[in-house]
Amino acid sequence: MYNIIVNLVLTVIISAFITPFVRRLAFVLGAVDNPNARRVNKKPMPTIGGLSLFITFSISTFVLLRDQFPTHELFGIFLAASVIILTGIVDDIRELKPRYKMLGMILAAVIIYLLAGIKMVHFYLPFFGLINLGWLSFPITVFWILAFTNAVNLIDGLDGLAAGVSMISLLTMGVIGFFFLVNTDSYVSLMAFVLVAALIGFLPYNFHPAKIFLGDTGALFLGFMIAVLSLKGLKNVTLISSIVPIVILGVPITDTIYAMLRRVLNKKPISQADKHHLHHQLMQMGFTHRQTVLAIYGISLIFAFSAMLFVLSPAQGVWFLLIAVAFALEIFVESIGLMGPNRKPLLSFIRRKIQKNNHNDKVVSKMNHKVDKKNKS
Repeated sequence: MYNIIVNLVLTVIISAFITPFVRRLAFVLGAVDNPNARRVNKKPMPTIGGLSLFITFSISTFVLLRDQFPTHELFGIFLAASVIILTGIVDDIRELKPRYKMLGMILAAVIIYLLAGIKMVHFYLPFFGLINLGWLSFPITVFWILAFTNAVNLIDGLDGLAAGVSMISLLTMGVIGFFFLVNTDSYVSLMAFVLVAALIGFLPYNFHPAKIFLGDTGALFLGFMIAVLSLKGLKNVTLISSIVPIVILGVPITDTIYAMLRRVLNKKPISQADKHHLHHQLMQMGFTHRQTVLAIYGISLIFAFSAMLFVLSPAQGVWFLLIAVAFALEIFVESIGLMGPNRKPLLSFIRRKIQKNNHNDKVVSKMNHKVDKKNKS
C-alpha cells in the first residue's frame, strides 16, 4: 500500500512535468483552438492536453505499477485508448466529421470487447432474475462505451470543467469499487486512482485561466476510460450497480440527454452544437467563468454522494432515492432553462397547483367571512 501511494504521488509529478512539453507540441502540430462564436477563449489555445494524461497513465501502469495489473486487459485497454487518443489528436488538428470520430470510438469499443474481454454479459432484474444478454452483449457494451465517452466530450466547454468533473467521477468510482463493491477487482479502483493522479498534475495548467485545453484528445480519453472502468466493475450487473456509474457521471449525462431533447424539440440535428449547455446557462445567469466551473464541481460532488447512498441503501430505499434524485434534477434543469425558457412542465404544474390552492383558500376564506357576517347579523 505504501509503494502504491508513493507511485501515485510520482504519477502526479510526472503529469505536471509532461504537460508543458505537450503544450509546446500542440503549437508545433497546429492543434490550437482559435476563438469563434461557440468558444469562450479569447485567444488561440493549445489543445491535445489529453495526450499528457495518456502518456502519464501509460508510464504509471506499465512502469511504476506494472505488477498490479493483468497483462491481457492492460494491453487491450492500452490499444483501445491509443485509438481514442489518435482519433482525438486528428480531430483537434483537422476537426473530423462526426461520423469519422464515431468510427474511431466504435473501433476502440470493439477492441475492448474482443481483445480486453471487458463486456456486459448478463443482467439481474428484480422479479425476473438473471438475464443472459447473449448476442445483445456486443451492442449494449458498445453503446455503453459510446454514451459515456460522448457525455464527457460534450461537457468540455470551460477551463478545467471536464477534467475536474472526470476527476470527481473517477475518485468516486475508485472509492466505491475499493470499499463497497466486494466483487470488483481492486486493480480497477487502482486504475481509476492513477487517472485521478494524472488529472491532479494536469489541472493546474487547465483551470481558469487555462494554459492548455483537454481538447477532444483528453475529453474522449477520459470519457472512454470512465466507461471501460465502470463496465469492468459490472461483471454481474444488477439494477443498482448499473445505476451507480450513471449517477456518478450525472452532470455530463444529464447535459447530454437534455441537449438531445432540446435539439429534437427545436427540430434541429442532434449533432448540431449550440450554446445552451449547462455551463452556458449558468454563465447567462451571471456566474463568472470560474464560479460556473466550481458550481458544476459542487453538483458533481452531490451526484457522487448520491451514488454512495445508492450503494449503502437497502433495496427498498434505492427506489425512493432514485425518485428523489430525478425530481430534484428536473427542478434544477427547469430552473436554469436547460430545455429552453418556455419548457418547464414540472415547475408549471407545481405553479398551477399552488395557484389553485391559493384560489381555493381565498374562496373558502370569503365563504367563512360571509358566514361569520351572517351569524353576527
